[in-house]
Amino acid sequence: MRRLLTAVAAGVPLAAAVYLPTASAEPRTASASAPVTCSAPSVKAPAGTRVDSVAAARRAGGTINGTGVLQGSVSGVPAFCEVTVTLTHPGADDRATVRTWLPVSDWNGRLQGLGGAAYLAGDNGVGLGTAVKNGYAATTTDAGVGDALDTGWALNGAGRVDTALLENFASRSQHEAAVVGKEVVDAVYGHGPAYSYFNGCSTGGRQGYMEAQRHPDDYDGILANAPAVNWDEFEVATLWPQVVMNNEKTYPSKCELAAFTEAAVKTCDPLDGLEDGLVNDPGRCDFDPRRLIGTQVVCDGKELTITAADAAVVRKIWDGPRTASGKKLWAGVPIGADLSALATPGAPFPVPADWVRLWVAKDPSLDLSTLTYDRFTQLFQQSRAEYDKVIGTDDPDLSDFRASGGKLLTWQGLDDQYIPAEGTVRYREQVERKLGGAERVDEFYRLFLVPGTVHCGLNKGDGTTDDLGALTAWVEHGKAPRTLPATLINSEGEQVARDLCRYPRVSRYTGHADPALASGFRCVTPSRH
Repeated sequence: MRRLLTAVAAGVPLAAAVYLPTASAEPRTASASAPVTCSAPSVKAPAGTRVDSVAAARRAGGTINGTGVLQGSVSGVPAFCEVTVTLTHPGADDRATVRTWLPVSDWNGRLQGLGGAAYLAGDNGVGLGTAVKNGYAATTTDAGVGDALDTGWALNGAGRVDTALLENFASRSQHEAAVVGKEVVDAVYGHGPAYSYFNGCSTGGRQGYMEAQRHPDDYDGILANAPAVNWDEFEVATLWPQVVMNNEKTYPSKCELAAFTEAAVKTCDPLDGLEDGLVNDPGRCDFDPRRLIGTQVVCDGKELTITAADAAVVRKIWDGPRTASGKKLWAGVPIGADLSALATPGAPFPVPADWVRLWVAKDPSLDLSTLTYDRFTQLFQQSRAEYDKVIGTDDPDLSDFRASGGKLLTWQGLDDQYIPAEGTVRYREQVERKLGGAERVDEFYRLFLVPGTVHCGLNKGDGTTDDLGALTAWVEHGKAPRTLPATLINSEGEQVARDLCRYPRVSRYTGHADPALASGFRCVTPSRH
């Protein structure tokens, strides 16, 4: 069906930590579909599953309000047919629901699969509505688990990990959604989608990479941003700021943490030729937090003095987790990221906290504030040993995806406070080593790093880019994105145009032209120390 179109034409705000898909500015294609009759189709069960029920209902559209803690909304959604399929894996006592929304008119001939956020396996309605608004049929799955922060499914009644639900969440339910979604599209419209795309960020980004690795024929194009690959490692690593503060018995205030970040950005910002608050190449930033020792910071009306102990804590957090002997375990919080997202005293971010308590320690009562450096290292290594093959999503062999003709597009913010971009870069470099170097990998997989942008920030308030439009142009017209045009927000809160550079290139100001325009910058090979 790939070429059918040619024939048919928390203390931490959760919204900052998760992702809801947004609209693409790409033009629609003309629909060749017949009028839709919204009735429950016959659905063949994907391998290893049983279909429990199939239902269909015509929806009026209008404003769609997102469910669960993510909420959100999208307006102007046209009428659509909603087909709901429930699946079970015999013997697993699970029940996964696949929802497919199909425009009753003006379908653009494409299917969009939607990923989840945190522990939510699929979309909460906003992404589905946005896809339908843009002419797509769209599909998503709940994998039989719960909402974004619902981890009640982790352990069974015997206190053991529910391996069936974890497998659903980690890999198999997304594949089954792709299979069911295509089948429903074919039944409702009379033919399958011309092109199929996956769209997700964070957990959704990880799901996209899993699809490319294990089910390379599911999608023609995969948009997988800020991907939570290396889940078994970075989730534990995300607790490092709490471990450092508790072991050093030093708890810098939010104002003091912000002072360290602001000083680092101010120092390293000019390295790209322009002071605009956007650090384009943080790898060159060697700001030493000890430079702020003795600095006065006013916080909530009180004057505080930054101490050597404060600087030592920040230095460890930026450096990242290490064993007691100094061996590097994972990347630290990026120098431009909001340190308070993970370093608020006594408030570990709930996603990694639950991962460590439930899946790794299997002890819901585990007091994370008591973790020593040695115990942290043990939990990190245990998580990697038990779950890398289950949910690590770091297999660099994308040869089958490349052979299928698929395209993988990823952007990630360099100020990502939850998933360091270094992990994504590390994965990309592993793929290059596996598949013959950067040029060969660029033929089907491109990565763009975004300065001044938080976790899943583009299209969520930190800027915008038509990433899905770029992906469809690549898949359908062979126009590989050399750059990714975007609107970013500088340190003055102003919108500036930038052409995001394809990894490993970085942006440099030319020294002339309006710095608010992309034409004033060029992509260059980064220089190192």
